[in-house]
Amino acid sequence: MTCWETVQAYALRSIGIGENLLPRSDFTICQQFTLIGSGMIWNLYFGVLALAFGFFLANAVALAKSARNPLIRKPAEWFVFVFRGSPLFIQFFLAYEALVMLPKDFTLLGVEISTSWTTRAWAGALLVLFLNTAAYSAEIFHGALKSIPKGDLEAAEAYGLTGWKKFIRIEWPTMLRLGWPAYTNEAIFLFHATTLVYFSGFPAFAQKGDALYYANYFADKTFNPFIPYPIVAFYFICLTLLVTFVYGRVNKRLNRHLPSNSRSKIRLRPQLIR
Repeated sequence: MTCWETVQAYALRSIGIGENLLPRSDFTICQQFTLIGSGMIWNLYFGVLALAFGFFLANAVALAKSARNPLIRKPAEWFVFVFRGSPLFIQFFLAYEALVMLPKDFTLLGVEISTSWTTRAWAGALLVLFLNTAAYSAEIFHGALKSIPKGDLEAAEAYGLTGWKKFIRIEWPTMLRLGWPAYTNEAIFLFHATTLVYFSGFPAFAQKGDALYYANYFADKTFNPFIPYPIVAFYFICLTLLVTFVYGRVNKRLNRHLPSNSRSKIRLRPQLIR
């Protein structure tokens, strides 16, 4: 089998497209790159969706932490404290055990509801990553919200902006601008944390796992971990570069109004008369 045939057979295997059986012998570098790259689809799935949904929850929790009403502020503080104070690895196991204890089938208002899907990695592990990144991001945005210069808020009020208009036009954009560099690091850490799904209690069905699942498979079969695991590291380094580029462009967009980001024009002023 040529390398191109290997790519056609295994590139989408992790999502159920292509060959059903994994290679058993004569493992090639192309096979390892292809199957581990196929598993990266799940790491991207976990990271992208957790970040997308976690961003909105993080903004809500950050605002709740800044609320004066303790009935709103305290639950947000405890949410952040619990998920930031406990290891992500433990959160995976606790979530899996809690989801396993749920009744598999029950009737609600005459409708049959099944909860068996919650113990699968695509749902249960995603839920844990979503809540974890929301807690960390909420703390980042809360700190940025508290760091907004008072002069900006006073200037907004002087222009007649109050309440929701002041938040949308002044506070929220400034919060994002101040917290975005730290939030970029959180995005990178989250993608790296997706490798913990392999070690969690959430199983991979029909050998359709993430990148670390296939790397461990090749390491067990070849007794040589120095090929598959560096391949995983290579893929994540490329992913980190992509995340850094995308978030860097967003950061540039958020700070486009600052004088430091404006391009200065080169002016030639020849000295004709001395």
